[in-house]
Amino acid sequence: MKFLVAANYTVKGMAGLAKDGGTARAEVIRALVENAGGHVEALYFAFGPYDLYVICEVPDSVTVAAFGIIVRAAGGVDLIIVPLLTSEEIDAAARLPVSYQPPGQ
Repeated sequence: MKFLVAANYTVKGMAGLAKDGGTARAEVIRALVENAGGHVEALYFAFGPYDLYVICEVPDSVTVAAFGIIVRAAGGVDLIIVPLLTSEEIDAAARLPVSYQPPGQ
């Protein structure tokens, strides 16, 4: 499964980034993902709404949930994790028979 991780460093995390540098943090992130059986496809530092973007492939959603728990608990980063779907997966979802009643109808 592929995921987009968008992260913002806390004050504590930004101090660590300033001290250790981006290359060291990227290595830590890659090691986290690879040690769980995944692969980092892209990793970019940015300015704007988020400080860091990572696209990674991991075995399952439980693994990526574990990433979120351990990283957030450490206190250096706030993040969101977004599952990424292929066009074929969206096609399959569009063909799935789902019953839904809109509000007020």
